[in-house]
Amino acid sequence: MLACEQFGMADDPTVIFAHGFGQTRGAWTSTARTLAENGWCAITYDARGHGDSTWLENGAYAVDQLIADARMVCAQSTDPPVWVGASMGGLVGMSMADGAGAHCRALVLVDITPRWEPAGVARIVDFMRAHPYGFASLDEAAKAIAAYLPHRGERKSPDRLRELLIESADGRLHWHWDPRMLAPIADDAARHQGELFAAARRITVPTLLISGASSDVVSDSTIAEFLELVPHAAHVKVPGATHMVAGDENNAFMRHVQAFLNMLPPV
Repeated sequence: MLACEQFGMADDPTVIFAHGFGQTRGAWTSTARTLAENGWCAITYDARGHGDSTWLENGAYAVDQLIADARMVCAQSTDPPVWVGASMGGLVGMSMADGAGAHCRALVLVDITPRWEPAGVARIVDFMRAHPYGFASLDEAAKAIAAYLPHRGERKSPDRLRELLIESADGRLHWHWDPRMLAPIADDAARHQGELFAAARRITVPTLLISGASSDVVSDSTIAEFLELVPHAAHVKVPGATHMVAGDENNAFMRHVQAFLNMLPPV
């Protein structure tokens, strides 16, 4: 089961938002609401093993499952949706947007390319592994996030933090994703990298890459490589943003997404 949330009217053109590894659909709530106010049906969902979606009892997660789930989400739309994917969600989008079998009408990739910078990904995975026993309080979790994202001036509110955490039987708070995903998904993503290059070459739908100017996951070289693979793709770089583009500079992110959507031909 996948937990989904709809913003806007079902008969409006559809945009599906796919979050990054270790996030939940809540990462897109503000963006989805804004698009709904501008005539779009925005769908957010928790990927398998994240948030309120199904966690596998055997922990046997794989990238192929994430792609199959995403195709199922797209199939629920009455029209071919625009896919907006951050990091892991973008990799899934690349795999669905290749050639005649594309499951979406356009693709927005948020700070991800078929080749990524290993040091940046290692930093993310290290943070995800850093608190195996969870947190004693919301304040403790807030301090951990602040240390991981020192460039952000404000801490997350208690309500926003609660969306990211789940309470275990002993009362401690843990991230709202299955920690058993870490090893298999990280390993599986590396195994699929060759397939991602092949999928990128076959992308024919309108494509926009939005990168963070201070990202350590994509770089000038990986972006240039992607633009060679997908020569019709457009690229914008958001000043002041790291890998977490929408969270760092949401207003700028929204401007670029809306401008791209406005240029798409009608369904």
